[in-house]
Amino acid sequence: MQYELTQRFYFEAAHTLERTVDAEPSRRIHGHTYHCEVALRGAPDERGMVMDLGHLRRALEPLRDALDHRLLDEVPGLERPTLEGLCAYVAQRLAPRLPQLAWVRVWREALGDGCTLTLAPRG
Repeated sequence: MQYELTQRFYFEAAHTLERTVDAEPSRRIHGHTYHCEVALRGAPDERGMVMDLGHLRRALEPLRDALDHRLLDEVPGLERPTLEGLCAYVAQRLAPRLPQLAWVRVWREALGDGCTLTLAPRG
């Protein structure tokens, strides 16, 4: 049996963006409340857990700290502050510590938009 164990967090951040639609407002610094959810895929261990949620939350803390109340344009390793770029950034930061990482989702609830990055199974 395979399970998907998920954990969510949110962060407040600002950014600028080069776009072809609504270009002028996007070039100015503006902010959003971002939500992020990550999923681990696997079989429960002898304790009945894919992973202890305490360990998962601890793995997410430094990531949230790196993004919360930041200008995303200046975050080292974040190539573009798009939803796609944020998904890739989260996955790149977590994958080495969480080999069961299955997918990452980032969304902005107020705007109704989001992005999901599905990782290929390892092994």
